[in-house]
Amino acid sequence: MVGFSMEVLVFVGSIVFFAGTVTGITGFGYALIGTVGSAAVLGPQQAVVLMIIPVFVSNVPLVRELDHDRLRTCGRRFASFIVAAAIGTVVGMAILQWIPTTILTVALGVFTLGYVAFTQDTVPVPGKRHVTSNYFERHPNAQLGIGFGSGLIFGASNVGVSMVAYLDSLDLQRSIFVGVLALIFLGISSIRVGAAWAFDLYGTGALVWLSVGAALVGLVGVESGRRVRHLLPDRYIDEFVLVLLAIIGIRLISTSVGV
Repeated sequence: MVGFSMEVLVFVGSIVFFAGTVTGITGFGYALIGTVGSAAVLGPQQAVVLMIIPVFVSNVPLVRELDHDRLRTCGRRFASFIVAAAIGTVVGMAILQWIPTTILTVALGVFTLGYVAFTQDTVPVPGKRHVTSNYFERHPNAQLGIGFGSGLIFGASNVGVSMVAYLDSLDLQRSIFVGVLALIFLGISSIRVGAAWAFDLYGTGALVWLSVGAALVGLVGVESGRRVRHLLPDRYIDEFVLVLLAIIGIRLISTSVGV
């Protein structure tokens, strides 16, 4: 592919396939793993843009985790969150080109480690369970603030930690959790694809073709993960992903600060 060496293509393909497999199994991690992994050879800005199309494509099959009735119900329940997140995402993408590489790389590392800290259950995290589904039922407008803030971070970094944390607080069934998260990311990502063109984030065009190719590879990974999801213990899968993300997060930060 013009503009990228074979080594880069193989590395990005491997990262995206792995990210897709993890997502097919767990329902999350695709954008984060794909972005922080690809950033090692593409740089953070290009890595963020690279994953826009793959994230959109990968969530199409995952939305099928919801049947028609659940899809309609969840669509109504999370409509304000999705709209607010979409607005925040566009704002985040608009400022992406103006964020210094070092700052974005450090932010990716910090967000990654923050996600690991919030997700793991070994060490208690103060306030982790303080916000529950009851809070959101009593304060539905909270969806707007959380949605916008989550979208802002997601648009600038591809990190959807706060979105995952929000849904995790609702204690949804695994299949519903996967489907709803995919529904949210699908809605946001459809807007991101158009916004990327409007902001000319793909540059000369080589990156968009790499993104399309990565989307196809990632889709294969997602389907592979979905097929083996019920054969693997969730605990071991989650622990492996968290260890991997922790290593990546530390690596991003140490590289940025010259350690």
